[in-house]
Amino acid sequence: MVTGNVNKAREVAAFFSGVFEVEHVALTCPELRHADVGEIARGKAEFAYQELSRPLITDDTGLFIDALNGFPGSYAAYVHDTIGNAGVLKLMEGVEDRSARFETAIAFAREDGIRVFRGVLPGTIVAPRGEEGFGYDPIFEYDGRTLAEIPLAEKSRISHRARALDAFRAWVEREIGGDRTVNMRKHE
Repeated sequence: MVTGNVNKAREVAAFFSGVFEVEHVALTCPELRHADVGEIARGKAEFAYQELSRPLITDDTGLFIDALNGFPGSYAAYVHDTIGNAGVLKLMEGVEDRSARFETAIAFAREDGIRVFRGVLPGTIVAPRGEEGFGYDPIFEYDGRTLAEIPLAEKSRISHRARALDAFRAWVEREIGGDRTVNMRKHE
């Protein structure tokens, strides 16, 4: 797992426990710009694979607010760092359509190419609630609760990242079949 975030790497390693071993690699990838988080994850994976020459995964996440034409989208981290939740809520003042979605793309790279797996979590933008989580969690409501009101263990099972990882795991299980010793290099 190529990421600068050790906690994200631990979360991914725990997710794949019993399927394959995940090692954290703190390689700094260029911060690519694209409206599609899948293309950003793919670009990171391509760079990392050129540097490391071994199977790896990267990811990228965006927050897409319908009434703001998808803003902040793939620039979610930058927008949160600059205007925060208060700024997003200010942009939403007087807006009735509060629908939004988080999208995570997981890119897996190995010698035969790069595959991208996506996970989407639909929700709405609301007034801040809850003490858990980080970032947009207090203002993003899913199924009646903000992500900041959902305990981490539960959030880790239902989140956009979990959904992308589920798609990747399903592909891995089809790809490797019953062979749990595979090291994720192209399985012949």
